Amino acid sequence: MCVQAPGAAARMLESGHPNPASLAYPNIMHELIAAIDLGSNSFRLQVGKIVNDQIYPLDGIKEPVRLAAGLTADKQLDAAALQRGFDALSRFNERLRGFPPEAVRAVATNTLRVAKNARTFLDQAEDVLGVPIEVISGREEARLIYVGVAHTLPEPHRQQLVVDIGGGSTELIIGKSFEPILLESLYMGCVGYSLNYFPGGRIDRESLREAELAARSELQTIALPYREAGWEVAVGSSGSAKALIDVLEQNGWAEGAITVEGLERMRNALVRAGRLDRLKLAGLKDDRLPVILGGFSIMSAVFKEFGIERMVFSDGALRLGVLYDLLGRYHHHDLRDATVSAFVSRYGIDPRQAEAVADTACHLLACLDPETADPDHPDHRFLRWAATLHEIGISVAHASYHKHSAYILGNADMPGFSRLDQSRLARIALGHRGKLARVASLPDESPDWLLIACLRLACLLHRARDGRGVPPVSLARTSAGFAVSLERDWLDERPLTAAALEDEQHQWLSVGRGLAVQVTDAGRVTA
Repeated sequence: MCVQAPGAAARMLESGHPNPASLAYPNIMHELIAAIDLGSNSFRLQVGKIVNDQIYPLDGIKEPVRLAAGLTADKQLDAAALQRGFDALSRFNERLRGFPPEAVRAVATNTLRVAKNARTFLDQAEDVLGVPIEVISGREEARLIYVGVAHTLPEPHRQQLVVDIGGGSTELIIGKSFEPILLESLYMGCVGYSLNYFPGGRIDRESLREAELAARSELQTIALPYREAGWEVAVGSSGSAKALIDVLEQNGWAEGAITVEGLERMRNALVRAGRLDRLKLAGLKDDRLPVILGGFSIMSAVFKEFGIERMVFSDGALRLGVLYDLLGRYHHHDLRDATVSAFVSRYGIDPRQAEAVADTACHLLACLDPETADPDHPDHRFLRWAATLHEIGISVAHASYHKHSAYILGNADMPGFSRLDQSRLARIALGHRGKLARVASLPDESPDWLLIACLRLACLLHRARDGRGVPPVSLARTSAGFAVSLERDWLDERPLTAAALEDEQHQWLSVGRGLAVQVTDAGRVTA
């Protein structure tokens, strides 16, 4: 019999469970939480305090790492950029001492999405920082930016266009209240544009025009649907928008907003300076100087392509969105659950079969590790998500559908899921049937072996698709692998299941693991 051990959540915290996405937050209310944004231009740490379901920012640290500037032509981060990143994260680590791991969430954006040696950086960066780092997709970045911005707007019920020009990408969102309507992430940022279009810091009208036209070309792909959706107010967020509004205000070119006239007056000032090292503008901070030309060009293109006359600024940004997303997970309003439910509907998954498989898989996992009987345990949650979505690939083709499932889960836009999350879901889905050799590269100690074993057995036991509940089965670990136990009467009525279990034993032997099948008969267990 499988039972949940008492105090599972408490022991998980005591053991320093490394997964920041865990929902077991018994002590987080009225405590500090932290978000880390590993951006392409700056690394930022934001500390906030939760009071009455609201987050009050307490402390922030900004490190101008300029990671994107170290990206070579063949998409490799150079040694200097890597070291700048490690140095910044070591300082963040000092500030985060005393924070429980589940109260901190770190996300990485565009440069670490495209760098070929990102994994090399992340492995060492996680050791330096002390918490896992999630590389998020462009649209997930856009969603989190909107969450952060929406929580700072005085009238969030109005339809907003939010523009966030980062170091390596630009996110554009239309949303209303706290829900995004359109989300896009374009591969253009202030670091790359500053380096590519203004070499050596040279400034002239032709360079500004070329940079602006390049940005407008990217924006044209989304301009029509955005204009059709419409907005009542345009909002800029993050460093480039903040730098531009500071310059416009302090030079008397605009008041309280970025405007068309203000941008034109700034353009004239840039051209008069001729070179970046001669540029003297009130309000322009030293750390923004190397990337101001790229940020200006992209913003000017946004104004022209979208027909914007005036844009206000919001202090909300990615890191605030990450904090609110973390708070939502504490309240069991995890967007990932909503995403999984939406995929069930969108891809026509049989909900009764998905639920039966998920219940049995999670029952088997609790047999292997009683702590995972807690629905908030991260392995329980990932197994239930994977079991719910394991047949998603049937929407493409039934033949080899597990491969289609893995592709969809690994590449679709899944709000709330990081790239690491999606890779894990894809791996479990790929391994749920067929040859285990496809996942044989998993390290022996990976917990995903347990999840794959549970899902494979659950699918096998529910192949009749009769909607019945959890069968009389248990699963245990052995020195050779696993042992599954079933009641003889139950198994005798299902010869196809018995034959499938024999095939399953061969699959586990192919990856150097055993699967013993035991039957219970009148209180006795026999092989």
